[in-house]
Amino acid sequence: MDKETFLAVCSAVRVPRPSYDQACVADYMEADGLSYSSFFRRYLLPNCPCVLAGSLTQEWPCRKLWVTGEGKPDFQRLLHDFGDAQVPVADCSVKEYNANPKQILPFRDYIAYWKEYIQLGHSSPKGCLYLKDWHMHRQFPEHSVYRTPVYFSSDWLNEYWDSIEVDDYRFVYMGPKGSWTPFHADVFRSYSWSANVCGRKKWLLYPPGQEEYLKDCHGNLTFDVTSPVLQDEKLYPQYHKACQPLEVIQEAGEVIFVPSGWHHQVYNLEDTISINHNWLNACNLDIVWQFLQGELSAVQSEIEEWRSTMENWHQHCQVIMKSCTGIDYGEFYTFLKIIAENRLSVLGIHADCTSSGSCRRTPDTVAALGPHHATFDLQRVAHILECLLSDQDFQRLDTDSLPSEPASLLGQITEAVALAL
Repeated sequence: MDKETFLAVCSAVRVPRPSYDQACVADYMEADGLSYSSFFRRYLLPNCPCVLAGSLTQEWPCRKLWVTGEGKPDFQRLLHDFGDAQVPVADCSVKEYNANPKQILPFRDYIAYWKEYIQLGHSSPKGCLYLKDWHMHRQFPEHSVYRTPVYFSSDWLNEYWDSIEVDDYRFVYMGPKGSWTPFHADVFRSYSWSANVCGRKKWLLYPPGQEEYLKDCHGNLTFDVTSPVLQDEKLYPQYHKACQPLEVIQEAGEVIFVPSGWHHQVYNLEDTISINHNWLNACNLDIVWQFLQGELSAVQSEIEEWRSTMENWHQHCQVIMKSCTGIDYGEFYTFLKIIAENRLSVLGIHADCTSSGSCRRTPDTVAALGPHHATFDLQRVAHILECLLSDQDFQRLDTDSLPSEPASLLGQITEAVALAL
């Protein structure tokens, strides 16, 4: 982040975002000449979508190794590299709650199915199967087949999971023509970026808030935004208020940036391979915090009737929240703490290693963003920590379960920011 950008955003208590209207479009950008600071100001902060040209990924090894000269998936090479892997496969032909049911299959069995599916004219009695959410990067770390674009390098979500060596939010998707993903918003209301290694996708995107018009009379989000059932005013009484979706056709090599809280539905128009990351950072941290508050409130409302009879009711709510969303308030604080300590390290301030159990090396990608970015990140963490400390549900947590005293961390961040400014 350059100094000019930092000075423009450092004093904002609330992240400024435009109001979205029906004329919303996704910019198409050539990566050549587009600086990180420009991307930050034009897309990350305002939370607006864009598509980056295929030149951004043309040197990725996967675009050469995984793709034939005709631009199709190279099944022979993929089998050579990953034939023995176990991969998650969704059945696009079946609805299970508000998603597609998944099974774990040997990768070679999925490729055999895919080849047969193509031979049968892109149909199969087995249904339309889609390999999705495969943690290829974590399973095969020696395969350096792509590089995260610099615009998405401030990735707190994967920085956190890498630091605790538990999980990640980096995925490979592979699917035949006709495979698709139902209507949804990404985990924690994170950002996502998706790069087509080969093939084409169609995206239908709705700005934040529009999803309220796409719920049925029981408050359930629609499974398919193209379904004729949405025309039933008794079942979907607010559908007529919804704007038309932003439609994006993503070509081979192109990268789409999906902003925080934008619901979307995605189709593979051809046999397609893509690389996807979910991620969040200082720019959408307030949206994530708002989402977590809403999720906890929903849990509390659901089990309110048992409040007087359930010991440690508030703790049970946190447990249920984590089972539904993947995180609770305690882990959210731990997440903020690790991110803050890495930024303090960039500014030359090292936290007490004993509070975390061991000292961690600050990721190179964090250090490369520079001191201005580190200071901006710390400002946003401090704001959310202040919100946490004043939140009644956070105050009810057992402080012994937290890795350090939140007020102490906030004081250290505040002092570091004051010195940096």
